[in-house]
Amino acid sequence: MAKTSETSSDLPAELDFETALEDLEALVESMEAGEMSLEESLRAFERGIKLTRHCQSALKAAELKVRTLTEADALVELDMDDPPPE
Repeated sequence: MAKTSETSSDLPAELDFETALEDLEALVESMEAGEMSLEESLRAFERGIKLTRHCQSALKAAELKVRTLTEADALVELDMDDPPPE
């Protein structure tokens, strides 16, 4: 984990859901081990929040796409490269 402070935009735009979830799980495991200093724990917590929000955003975007595709009356072309709506 990086020692520098991150902003919400510090997560790479190309970070996929699976990688973010794996990173979050690894972060939780290391925090649960209880061997981090207070400062390291706070940085880990901050990164965990960012990863959680990233995953939630990806899930919301996927849910929106599924709903759009399953609507009986709608045939909409989805661009998978567009960022999820906020």
